[in-house]
Amino acid sequence: MQTLDDAWIWLRDTALPFWLDRGVDWDRGGFHECLELGSARCPADFRRLRVATRQVFAFAAAHGAGLARAGEAVETGITFLRRARGTDGGYPWRYGLDGTVLDGRRDLYDHAFVLLALSAAARVLPAEPLRREALALLDFLDGHMAHPAGGYAEGLPATLPRRQNPHMHLLEACLAAFESFGEAVFLDRATALARLFLDRLLDPATGALPEFYGDDLRPVLQDGRFAWEPGHHAEWAWLLDWHRRLAGPLEGDPAARLLAVLDRQGLRQGAAVDAVWSDGAVKEAGFRLWPQTERLKAEALRPDRTAAGQAGAVAALARHIAGAPPGLWFERLDPSGRPLDEPAPASSLYHLTAGILVARAAKPAMEPGLSGRVG
Repeated sequence: MQTLDDAWIWLRDTALPFWLDRGVDWDRGGFHECLELGSARCPADFRRLRVATRQVFAFAAAHGAGLARAGEAVETGITFLRRARGTDGGYPWRYGLDGTVLDGRRDLYDHAFVLLALSAAARVLPAEPLRREALALLDFLDGHMAHPAGGYAEGLPATLPRRQNPHMHLLEACLAAFESFGEAVFLDRATALARLFLDRLLDPATGALPEFYGDDLRPVLQDGRFAWEPGHHAEWAWLLDWHRRLAGPLEGDPAARLLAVLDRQGLRQGAAVDAVWSDGAVKEAGFRLWPQTERLKAEALRPDRTAAGQAGAVAALARHIAGAPPGLWFERLDPSGRPLDEPAPASSLYHLTAGILVARAAKPAMEPGLSGRVG
């Protein structure tokens, strides 16, 4: 894999068909949590809400590319979500393989992906019922999880620390919902989340984005410093660019500030490292798959993008795919860049799909079946 075209061909012709075949539990109406690299079997005896929602997103993209049974997989996921929805309007966190609820907590991160799934499914299934469900979900979040200090609680029951990450994905989902359903409330909520990022989450002194916060949205410090993740810097840069195109720019060009910190402190061996301290020291020296897909987006969208920058992002992603069985990947590389032999998580198919689609859509010429929208 040397180019974005190579990445798209691998996704369209190898990865998505493989996961449609082996990653869907067609008999019981759900999705497997992960697939082992050797056997392509799933060892997990549970299902998570976030996997169901992310697979709806990925298979909606597969449907747009003309893959057989992709639309059926989207319908499988939406049927799962409709059965899972609780009487309070929220969705439990974890299920047995037969669909029974194992853990009924309501998790903000996962609910953001429910909204994203409903928005993506509208490209495949009748949109009106999905629009009503999306609005009802937003009512649930506003009515049950809005936090008095700003943003939303981590979940029900509430836990600490609070994180930027669920708010980031809720911004993504609101932008996607606005594009899918045309309801102004989704763009209004997206703008409120973008303002929360700029006014409360981003650290003005360093230009870095803390991962963890107290109940009052003050960063959690350890030895006077906070942790941040280069992958999330890239992801926010993409989302702020998307928000800018729909609602106008925020002051101060925060996306450029995020990418400047990423360029200066977040890369090792040509790839995005897992986590960094706010003083520039590496906190977690390994390399997960998903930060590389998010960097792929950021390199494609940044105003000062270069062919060398995009090639570097593709090369970093390719290290996770080279040598893995067809359709699978190495989820983690150790600090020296060696792949770890562990199952490929189904949830990472979302990152691969979104990363490759966004980067490809930024090119002037797009292939048939490839949409510039990702939500």
